[in-house]
Amino acid sequence: MEKFAKIKEAIASIEKDVEKFYTAGNGAAGTRVRKAMQDLKNLAQEIRAEVTEKKNSDNK
Repeated sequence: MEKFAKIKEAIASIEKDVEKFYTAGNGAAGTRVRKAMQDLKNLAQEIRAEVTEKKNSDNK
């Protein structure tokens, strides 16, 4: 649950940069968005691994 909370926080924190990139064409904001998306991807992968591990250990 802690990592899921981190994902929610990360999404909230990049909202302004997403808006700057898409509405104003701010390239630096786009770079920050791309970095944040990579971090989200890594967190999501960690959550997937934890869920799979828990699911498999519960089934034994």
